[in-house]
Amino acid sequence: MRELHPETRAVHLPQPPVEGSRPIAVPIYQTSGFVFDDPAVMADAMGRPDGPFVYGRYTNPTVRSLETAIADLEGGVAAVATGSGMGAINAVLLGLLQPGDHIVAQQALYGGTAAMIKELTGRFGITVDYVPEDDPAALRDAVRPETRLVYLETIANPVAQVADLPGMCAMAREAGIVSVVDNTFASPVLCRPIEHGADIVLHSTTKYLSGHTDVLGGIAVFAGDELYRKVWHFATELGVTADPFASWLTLRGVQTLGLRMERHCSNARLIATRLSEHPAVSAVHWPGLPSHPSYELAGKLLPDFGGVFSFDLAGGRAAGERFMASVRLAMLAPSLGGVETLVLHPASTSHRSLNAEELARNGIGEGTVRVAVGIEHPEDLWADIEQALT
Repeated sequence: MRELHPETRAVHLPQPPVEGSRPIAVPIYQTSGFVFDDPAVMADAMGRPDGPFVYGRYTNPTVRSLETAIADLEGGVAAVATGSGMGAINAVLLGLLQPGDHIVAQQALYGGTAAMIKELTGRFGITVDYVPEDDPAALRDAVRPETRLVYLETIANPVAQVADLPGMCAMAREAGIVSVVDNTFASPVLCRPIEHGADIVLHSTTKYLSGHTDVLGGIAVFAGDELYRKVWHFATELGVTADPFASWLTLRGVQTLGLRMERHCSNARLIATRLSEHPAVSAVHWPGLPSHPSYELAGKLLPDFGGVFSFDLAGGRAAGERFMASVRLAMLAPSLGGVETLVLHPASTSHRSLNAEELARNGIGEGTVRVAVGIEHPEDLWADIEQALT
């Protein structure tokens, strides 16, 4: 190296080896690619997900650490990390579906997922039937010869319906159909859909997994190697795979996931219970309340009921707008799963692409407000919400 010009030496920095020990925290491998000595080894690495690291769009040591960690938490064989939750959803849908295929989806879906399915029907002639999330018989009746995929959410956004994962996934498997479950609202702490028969589990890692509202990311976890390799090949060509810095931040968040979920759930219980008794509120949608239609199923499937719920204000949309303009500690913002409490109006934000009929099918009214409960002291949260209601 000393024989080279300074400009050249400044480019080719030495790489200190790590021998005899290992770092406590996962390092950030902030590099776009990796160098090979053997052309044949490089060529082989570019064609498979389990070879040497070759290019950041395929994967990266930091990204692989995240993929391995979440696959382990979910009980899968492997995972593909992406740059956003919608990146994971699109990698799976576009990677597995062909024009003319048929999807069976649960009625209550995240607005971005519903919008993407609508896009698929218009652009590629993919058809969809919607069924209740807890009705395996309805799923069986909706299946056609061209059905390729069943799409579910463990806890639906925003009215918190709980899917009958054992029944729905068993019916999908009996029919030879891939079952996909968005587990974002539950996290692996509350539910692991692969244990209930799911083939693919999705997360927006932006939410509970990273947990600090400073990362965009997504991940798809696979129960089997065949689907993993198929989606990995498509995701790398689509260009939605994750970057190392976002993956590193997500790994930091994952380490406190269990502690945070415990507080999210306990705070949600207190706030949802008190809201259910407030005269300004006509309904509260949290599966931990006996009044929720998923209460019995949730009690069998989940150890706790999540930190996101919605409620309907008796005064409709005008009351909802007044409430959201009046909170002081809670913040009017999209997303969820961070340490802060966030509120939003689903009909005009997260589910804005749905028409009136579709909103009704999702259980969303003009006065529905979604609350993503943070980890603040619950009495401080309740004081803020109570003053906003009045």
